[in-house]
Amino acid sequence: MPDLIDGRKIAASHLAKTAEHIGELRRRGITPGLAVVLIGEDPASLAYVRSKDKTCRELGMHSRKVELPTSTTQEDVLRLITELNADPAIHGILVQSPPPAHIDEQAVVRTIDPRKDVDGFHPVNVAALAMDDPDALAPCTPLGCIELLKASGIPVSGAHVVVVGRSLIVGKPLALLLLRKGTDATVTVTHSRTRDLASVTRSADIVVAAIGRPKFLGAEHVRDGAVVIDVGINRVDDPSAPRGYRLVGDVDFDAVAPRCRAITPVPGGVGPMTIAMLMHNTVLACRRLTATP
Repeated sequence: MPDLIDGRKIAASHLAKTAEHIGELRRRGITPGLAVVLIGEDPASLAYVRSKDKTCRELGMHSRKVELPTSTTQEDVLRLITELNADPAIHGILVQSPPPAHIDEQAVVRTIDPRKDVDGFHPVNVAALAMDDPDALAPCTPLGCIELLKASGIPVSGAHVVVVGRSLIVGKPLALLLLRKGTDATVTVTHSRTRDLASVTRSADIVVAAIGRPKFLGAEHVRDGAVVIDVGINRVDDPSAPRGYRLVGDVDFDAVAPRCRAITPVPGGVGPMTIAMLMHNTVLACRRLTATP
């Protein structure tokens, strides 16, 4: 059996370091602050927002959780973001995705002060990442994938990494992070239109699945000895489960795991790292906004 990459354990280690940094800042009279905005009443998003709020408070950060009804207008959302931009107690702003259909998500992202864009989605931060700017605030999930590989001692320099998925949330920024000098991976980005996907993924030393389809990658997609990072979190019906569903990744774990050198589970793999990197980004943004080394 492969090594299981324990995202919970690695995330806990990162959060402990972040708590130390927060303690140092608080001793200087500075408390990092994160505002998380939820529009609508999606149960999964609501649980995620409350988890972020809980983690903030446990670390000693200032947390502002704003839950808006589905009927909230675009103008009201943009007005709120403008207020948060001007609030000196807030160093990071995150608007939970996806918002209701009538909200222009890109307009919301563009309204966030790039210095407070701890999700790393603002065009300024996307451009900075593409230009290999070390000051870019990188998206949390791709950053978490990189940290999982580092903490697990998996060599990335010179390795062929195939990323399955080309979203702005994971696929594209992850490719840029992997290409950075010092990380030095050789990267192939694939997607739903890639011809003979299995032959491409089988050529990889590391496969990252971020396509949003439950159990999409099977044993035929992975060569023996590969490392698999499963970003997917999908709900599938399961009458035997207490909530009537269970969470699975984009990888058919039972079929793929026997072929792997190492693999992330779902849940308990990439997910915890996303929140850990959000806290990291918020502290980083706080240091920059307050000019605190």
